[in-house]
Amino acid sequence: MKTLQKLLAEIIPQKREELKKLLADYGDRKISEVTVQQAFGGMRGVKAMICDTSVVEPDKGLIVRGRPLLEIKHLWPEEIFFLLLTGEVPGPEAKLALQHEFDRASQVPDYVWRLLRAMPKDSHPMCMLDTAILVMERESIFRNWYDRGLQKEDYWIPMVGDALNILAKLPVIAAGIYRIRYDKGSPMSWTHGLDYGANFANMLGLPDPTGSFAQLMRLYLNFHADHEGGNVSANVCHTVGSSLSDAYYSVSAGLNGLAGPLHGLANQECLKWILELRERFHGTPTTEQLREFAFDTLRSGQVIPGYGHAVLRVADPRFTGFFEFGQEHMPNDPVFQTVAKVFEVVPKVLEEYSTERVKAGKSPIANCWPNVDAGSGALLYHYGLTEFPYYTVLFSVSRAMGMLAQLILNRAMGTPITRPKSVSTEWVRAQMKKM
Repeated sequence: MKTLQKLLAEIIPQKREELKKLLADYGDRKISEVTVQQAFGGMRGVKAMICDTSVVEPDKGLIVRGRPLLEIKHLWPEEIFFLLLTGEVPGPEAKLALQHEFDRASQVPDYVWRLLRAMPKDSHPMCMLDTAILVMERESIFRNWYDRGLQKEDYWIPMVGDALNILAKLPVIAAGIYRIRYDKGSPMSWTHGLDYGANFANMLGLPDPTGSFAQLMRLYLNFHADHEGGNVSANVCHTVGSSLSDAYYSVSAGLNGLAGPLHGLANQECLKWILELRERFHGTPTTEQLREFAFDTLRSGQVIPGYGHAVLRVADPRFTGFFEFGQEHMPNDPVFQTVAKVFEVVPKVLEEYSTERVKAGKSPIANCWPNVDAGSGALLYHYGLTEFPYYTVLFSVSRAMGMLAQLILNRAMGTPITRPKSVSTEWVRAQMKKM
């Protein structure tokens, strides 16, 4: 049987040789150019880093290790983590071995619970999660091995250990935060023999008589696990990790980025908009009501939450997967019906408004289609998870898989410290005058 560790031990030397040859043959070739607009605009679109776990194709959406997302939506979180690291879906024995690893490492130190209970009662759930990860840094296998002396080619080995320990404890801590922060009772323990997504659902303590909430958690953790390397959370985690900070420092840093309103908080903002829409029209609006409201929103300079994406130019396949789940499990839910109505109407309105902008001499709307956040919150709301500030914690449990997979691979490939060159505004102005 090829466990995760054994498979990585086979793959990594081969990947190192491939990289060595690639750099020898093509190291001086250009793959990107940077405009002044990009330099001042958050480096959007600049090809300046490598990420092999997943890519986001503008006309296709998320592709994980060469596999379009909707083709692997049936995979459980532990299978997704294995796939991100190795490029292979684990067989039954390897999957079971990984689940046993999570069983073994799921016990959360008592000092973490004491810390979380000592935090102010109004602490944000994301602050609680990031703090809990950071305080466990003392458990780092990588730091312990590095301090005792560790060969560079072996850096990845203790990183796997740190990753498995973090991932095993993360849903336990996250669910415990939900119960502590919102007075739901004492934290619940990991159940040995139960899969990753079902364990998380179970520890939240929400009613799940049909098991469909566990299904949603598997899907949710699958869909949010990775989104190439340039998004804020993955990029920050990569940058911190590139200094050889261990996984606890790196993941905590990345999740601090995820907590921002322009990143991980988007799904709760979308759901808030859907609920306000229902309140305004006393239920699901009619097509004409929604058309008029959408046009008024756009013409007033505001955006419609959940529509548009920095990279995608088609409907986000994650939205499609969640929408299909909603159609199967909650077709009569009034909030989901409103999401469906918005999906029916808003893309057409955005296309018309884009044409209107072009006629007025303005730039068109790049993407009129929904992103993942347009519908995911409504599914959580259906199952009674109504505490909006907690939603990003769910995202974090998932995104940690992608960040940790990228950290391990970067250690394996000897990726150097991230250090882009910055220039001043005056330098840019002076250079432009010379051209």
